[in-house]
Amino acid sequence: MIRLKTLFMINSSLKVSLLAFIVMLGTLSGYPSQLSAQSDSQNLDRIVAVVNDNIILKSDVDRRVAEFLQRSRQQSRGTTPSFSKELWYNALESVIDQYVLLENARMDSVTVSSEQVSNAMQRRIDQMIQQAGSKEKVEQALGKSIAEVKAQFRSQFREDMIVREYRRLKIEDISITRPEVKKFYEDIPRDSIPTIPEQVELSQIVRIPPPLEDAKTNARQLAKQLRDSVLNHGKDFEALARRHSDGPSAQKGGLLPLMPMNELVPAYATAASNLETGEISNVVETSYGYHIIRLNKRVGDKISTNHILISVDKNQVDKQVAIKKLNAIRDSVLNHGKSFAKMAQRYSEDKNTASVGGKILNPQSGGRLIPVNQLDPALQRITYLLEEVGDISEPKSFTPDKQNAKTAYRIVKLDNRIPEHTANLKQDYERIKNMALQEKQIRAMQQWLEKLRDQVYVKYHIDKPSSVDPLQKQIKQQTRNPAVSEEQKQSNTR
Repeated sequence: MIRLKTLFMINSSLKVSLLAFIVMLGTLSGYPSQLSAQSDSQNLDRIVAVVNDNIILKSDVDRRVAEFLQRSRQQSRGTTPSFSKELWYNALESVIDQYVLLENARMDSVTVSSEQVSNAMQRRIDQMIQQAGSKEKVEQALGKSIAEVKAQFRSQFREDMIVREYRRLKIEDISITRPEVKKFYEDIPRDSIPTIPEQVELSQIVRIPPPLEDAKTNARQLAKQLRDSVLNHGKDFEALARRHSDGPSAQKGGLLPLMPMNELVPAYATAASNLETGEISNVVETSYGYHIIRLNKRVGDKISTNHILISVDKNQVDKQVAIKKLNAIRDSVLNHGKSFAKMAQRYSEDKNTASVGGKILNPQSGGRLIPVNQLDPALQRITYLLEEVGDISEPKSFTPDKQNAKTAYRIVKLDNRIPEHTANLKQDYERIKNMALQEKQIRAMQQWLEKLRDQVYVKYHIDKPSSVDPLQKQIKQQTRNPAVSEEQKQSNTR
């Protein structure tokens, strides 16, 4: 049976990834008694293992356990794993295996480009924003701007991607036949075959209400006044930033440390790059509001700046403009034969769905079908009102995940609906195939890892049980859980 540490390895990053970091903020406090039970020093951190020159701390393993338990709780529809000694030691083995993979990947000259790292980090940031509800909430939880987070975690993220690429190269040629899929399905006990919940395919067209002109004028005017206070009245830039800036770095005097210009908003980067060291910019408008920028340092394509951000009051918007536009689009589709997909490509202001004709994709699998019980509450309520395939909702307000706005409006089209049913090879062959392939890949990975361990130095600094029994029942549930399997499949192919 597959060892639990291998599931850890597939589900988690080499170190605390950006997504794991935000998970930790809300979950570590939920396991203080269990995690502290593993320590002999009243929660003081300690070295638990070494892989070549890489030190593994108890806190690294604690975070891995907390992330796994949190993720299992979110995904499971039945019994979830609970903390245990076996779970903790399997998490340790998982961390060791990640470093074993990293060391061997370096020896085999496996690399990833800077562009790949930047794109992957942005995707992970987008996931965090979607989970938290807004960019501002993420920045508030982390206590720093998204740009600062990217700069801090970039090297760790690169290592994680190297490990993923090394795994991908190993398993990319592993395939599975139809007889193997059939045997995998037939080996599942009849009372353990999962129930597939009701699923839907949805499309949307989103419009963001424009700010009232008075709100923009007031924000722009305040930014001009603050710039004048610095240039003509000798006011301290940092003091004004701490008092007036709406940016997440306000309490640091608006400081954005040295970072690549391509990680900054284009208008901001362009304005800053045209400054001399110590110079103050004119008022710069971005999607976040109005900025006053001071250039501190330039090193190659990296810059350090301080800025004061004055946001436009997002509550002062003209919602009727968005509603009127969506009603016109809806009428064009329902009564004049226009294509919803083409209207979405032309008019939707949600950049993530507009390019694909408004299609809302499952964030775990990347496919169209989404379980109704996994939709956000606002979208779920709309879905219940759509009775027939092809129905389009009235314009409804919602809080967008990634746009710099508090409120947006959308119309939603029901493209397909599949009722709840027991998983079977006819309706769910691809899903079952992915689960069977994943299990085969994990077994191959386990055998490969045992060979790789012989090529690096591994030393334990704690007493390790002579035999840590895998949690067979929990593993089986994880492997048979379709929601978990879909996420693991996505993780394997990144």
